[in-house]
Amino acid sequence: MHTWDTTLTTAHIDDPSLRAAYTAQRTVVAGYRRHAYLAVRLLLPPALVPHVIAATAFMHHTDTVLDKTNGRDGQDGWPAWEAEARTGLDGGNSTHPVLRPLLRTISTHPQLTGHVTDFLDGAPLERESTGFATETAYQKYVDAYSLPAFMLIASLLLSPGADPVASREVCRTYIDGSQRLDFVNDLSEDLRDGRLGLSDEALERHGVTRGDLERARDTTGTRALLRTQLEQARRDLLAARRLVAFAPPGHRAFTRAVVALETLTADRALAAGTGLLRRPARPPLAGALGVLTRELRHRGR
Repeated sequence: MHTWDTTLTTAHIDDPSLRAAYTAQRTVVAGYRRHAYLAVRLLLPPALVPHVIAATAFMHHTDTVLDKTNGRDGQDGWPAWEAEARTGLDGGNSTHPVLRPLLRTISTHPQLTGHVTDFLDGAPLERESTGFATETAYQKYVDAYSLPAFMLIASLLLSPGADPVASREVCRTYIDGSQRLDFVNDLSEDLRDGRLGLSDEALERHGVTRGDLERARDTTGTRALLRTQLEQARRDLLAARRLVAFAPPGHRAFTRAVVALETLTADRALAAGTGLLRRPARPPLAGALGVLTRELRHRGR
């Protein structure tokens, strides 16, 4: 693994205060999903690492602001954050510790600009959403918010000459699977926050009520509901392995690893069953290390 300082130097991020800003965001991202952060550090070219970190940090920060502005804690910082982000995009500069690295990254990867705008445009749906009446409503959410969020990262990974329509279609397949997995896996936490990512339509189909989920009832219906949702997520994740074909050779090991790690999480969630109603599943350590080791060998070859 290259040192962090090496990645910054290789990416031509030389200003000391800017290096410090990237480093602060690295700390945040590393604390979010450790195995995904390790995949970035181990498997991507060093010059790309700081830029993926900056885009990921912006996505997480925005998501956090939205979580605090949907009425659950009485705060509303979204209008100010949206205005600051759009002003930064328009002017190309900001002193905000999250925006400053992002804008530096955009100067190197200008394709990000449109994806940041799309992400901000879709944020009101995330801000207002506490659940979905139907599968169609969930799919609308994926299109408006989840996919633009994923494209912040995917746009840095895809080959410049990749077919934009075909590659975006595969990106959507991946994020549909990943988002569905997250909503099932995070049920115990989301329900405590007053949110439910499974549609009313899906609950009714299996004869399950919100109260059943909140009380972590282990019934035939709850088992079938969770299994059906997770199996669909897993099918989408496996179909998204085609994403590798749209990445340049230096990004393929990482792209394979991302899909494999999400699939490992889906497998662990399926094994947990209604245990997910008490705590989320995490990919097994040995399995995650196996994925990273295998892809390191691929990259070496």
